[in-house]
Amino acid sequence: MLKVWGRRSAFNVQKVMWLIGELGLPHGHVPAGGSFGGIDQPDFLALNPHGRVPVIQDVDGTAVWESHSILRYLAATYGTAHGDDVLWPADAAGRSQRDRWMDWSLSRLQPALIDGIFMPLCRTPEAQRDPALVERSIAQCAASFQLLDARLQTRDFLEGDRLTLADIPAGTCLYRYFELDIPRPPLPNVTAWYQRLQARPAYRDHVMVAF
Repeated sequence: MLKVWGRRSAFNVQKVMWLIGELGLPHGHVPAGGSFGGIDQPDFLALNPHGRVPVIQDVDGTAVWESHSILRYLAATYGTAHGDDVLWPADAAGRSQRDRWMDWSLSRLQPALIDGIFMPLCRTPEAQRDPALVERSIAQCAASFQLLDARLQTRDFLEGDRLTLADIPAGTCLYRYFELDIPRPPLPNVTAWYQRLQARPAYRDHVMVAF
């Protein structure tokens, strides 16, 4: 059985678990990292020498780490290989269309939301916070989500009328973004996209988790 190491509340783990849910993959979950520990143990480091979650190990023993690498691996192994050519297409051009949104989310959106807003407001004592960092990150998130709002004006998902890998990294941001007590610009199309994602059982089960 496919195994997944990580905390269900961890942002990068949630991306992986959401896709596993969408694909309906039987899997075992091993709590690791944070208060669960275990990531500095030899057995875990043999899977990921960097000692970070998420990590998966497939039924054939293949171990994969880094959340977006895991997403691509799962889509290629259990999506594309089994006839679903939408999540992550077989052709290079189609994959590039998904990949660019995934990479943009990882390099632009996620750092502003997680490192610049979530960690300071939810994991850092108030006296140790950097208000200027939080303010800059709120503005950067607003600009990023306004860009997504324009993108979603003519489509239900980032790459058309169906969920693809393009949606998963940015879509995982939405629960925290809308739950945090921060100012947000009007985002009618992003809000509608968020509502469509909330209608998916895998999203509710694996992303809408108390943080």
